[in-house]
Amino acid sequence: MPSYDKKSDHHFNTISAFIKSLRGSDPDAALYYLARMVEAGEDPKFIARRMVIFASEDIGLAGNGALSLATACFEAVERVGMPESGIILSHTCVALALSKKNRDTYDAWTRALDLARRTPNEPVPIWLRNAPTKLMEDLGYGEGQEWTAGFHLDKNYLPDNIKNAKLFRPSKS
Repeated sequence: MPSYDKKSDHHFNTISAFIKSLRGSDPDAALYYLARMVEAGEDPKFIARRMVIFASEDIGLAGNGALSLATACFEAVERVGMPESGIILSHTCVALALSKKNRDTYDAWTRALDLARRTPNEPVPIWLRNAPTKLMEDLGYGEGQEWTAGFHLDKNYLPDNIKNAKLFRPSKS
């Protein structure tokens, strides 16, 4: 009987090894830890949820369709059940392990949360505000806005006190 208890270190150590194997682009190790979890009776939806998170956190912008694949995996696992879900999990596991990795959006999100927590009450620039009344329009609310694809004004979209914040910093790779 495998020593695997959902409340013990074995559970957390195994899922950690699985995720780190995906992150390290090692499909063999990822498959091994996946198989250990499945054989020990881990909820396949738990594993699929972790792959959805991994696809967004670690693959992000580098993985064409990784998040969609992981989400489809979760939905398929939910509908199909075991033992066939093991095939679906393994397919997704290998695809995620072999995907390029990029954490730019994850890192940007953590910076955005930090900035929002430190500056929760900065006023929205007046030109970005909605102008539902004539008075608001006369005061400059929504000034210069157009509703067209690709529309961009050469203005700062952030509040004045944080206008130079650079949250999204694309990696050079």
